[in-house]
Amino acid sequence: MSNLFRLLPSVDSLLRDFSARDDLAGLPHDLQRDLIVEFLDLCREEIRSGVLQNPEQLQPENVFSRGAVYVRTRSRPHFRRVLNGTGVVVHTNLGRSILAPEAVKAVTEGCLRYSNLELALETGKRGSRYSHVEELLCRLTGAEAGLVVNNNAAAVLLILDTLAKGREVIVARGQLVEIGGAFRIPEVMAKSGAVLREVGATNRVHVHDYEGAVTDRTAAIMKVHTSNYRIVGFHKEVPLSDLVRIGRTHEVPVIEDLGSGNLCDFSGLGLTPEPTVQKVVESGVDVVCFSGDKLLGGPQAGIIVGRKETVERIKRNQLNRALRIDKMTLAALEATLRLYLDPATVTQAVPTLRMITASSSFLKKKAERLRDVLEEVLPETVGLDLAAGQSRVGGGAFPEQDLPTTLVRIHPGAGVSAEKLRVALLDTNPPLIGRIESDLFCLDPRTIEEDEFVLVGEVIGEALRFE
Repeated sequence: MSNLFRLLPSVDSLLRDFSARDDLAGLPHDLQRDLIVEFLDLCREEIRSGVLQNPEQLQPENVFSRGAVYVRTRSRPHFRRVLNGTGVVVHTNLGRSILAPEAVKAVTEGCLRYSNLELALETGKRGSRYSHVEELLCRLTGAEAGLVVNNNAAAVLLILDTLAKGREVIVARGQLVEIGGAFRIPEVMAKSGAVLREVGATNRVHVHDYEGAVTDRTAAIMKVHTSNYRIVGFHKEVPLSDLVRIGRTHEVPVIEDLGSGNLCDFSGLGLTPEPTVQKVVESGVDVVCFSGDKLLGGPQAGIIVGRKETVERIKRNQLNRALRIDKMTLAALEATLRLYLDPATVTQAVPTLRMITASSSFLKKKAERLRDVLEEVLPETVGLDLAAGQSRVGGGAFPEQDLPTTLVRIHPGAGVSAEKLRVALLDTNPPLIGRIESDLFCLDPRTIEEDEFVLVGEVIGEALRFE
């Protein structure tokens, strides 16, 4: 064993070798040294445990090669690109919506140079950061005013803190939803200082439930769109128009939390009808909020639009500064909203919309092209076939909507199960995330871009070699 320890190279010799490697170029010297020390400690532990017993394993070329792989792998950024083969378009764990090239360009330009973030170019004096998107939001939704904060939960918090702190907000019991990460509407309301006043039963609520709940303690009526689940069967909700009428009668504002929120009418595209922001604004609500990074296809943001007087009150809330968005979000959001100015092209220009609306025939041809590319780069021992499957929108939107697709199914070969392949692909560069169906590893071409096909094949080959 002592002879094996003597075969290990020094830290400095590994550093000299690594300095000539292109794949490690630019890696900070101190970080390299620390990782080399870790690697050599690992080798010593493997010698002690008997994993390394053969002197051949400790020849310089073997140790240097393995050490370079260790350093390269351990030095990767923690936050990095992932290939999405799951078919879930708005995948919460994988960063939700992919930004359009126009939005990426706007973010890059806004970060590389100074900008007019809070400068009014007309006067040369301090301006409002919201002015960059407010006019667009009003034009696209029909609202009188708009505001953007860092996510939709923040939007709900800010609205309620402004309009209802210390007073009651009427909400139907069946709309007290839980969103991702176990965050719930009642808890968000409590943090705002508003007092929840539940009405109706879980599955049914009536006009008289709302009318009977209005008192001098009522600050607002709130509707929460149940975008991430459905109640079917014996079910009834009160139309938004009736809530607006009740609000006007009793002079209390009406709020709608649309959740995912969208600016496109998907009903003509074979998807379950969802209320658009435009329709909600048209109904006469005082304020509506929705996400920017789900069906809208933009960056993470909580968008608030509505009546000018109401939105201006929300803007003046001191909490607004704590929840405001930065220049990168503003740049990406403005560029995304500008794409909506052309309804004829927006479903192709915004990646999220393009993936959601992709036809089954298009996806079948795309799956065939992916299979052909994989056949060229993977070993002959790997089997490939196609099968009908289903995609999902994700992000809490269209919870019951299956989107027809064609899956590329991978048979890894003898000794490698689909689960082993799945785990190995988590450690490739970049990682590839797919799904397992019928004990086969499957890729859905809906969420894989064509220019990623070769890379998909390369990382699968890398994972199989590792196995």
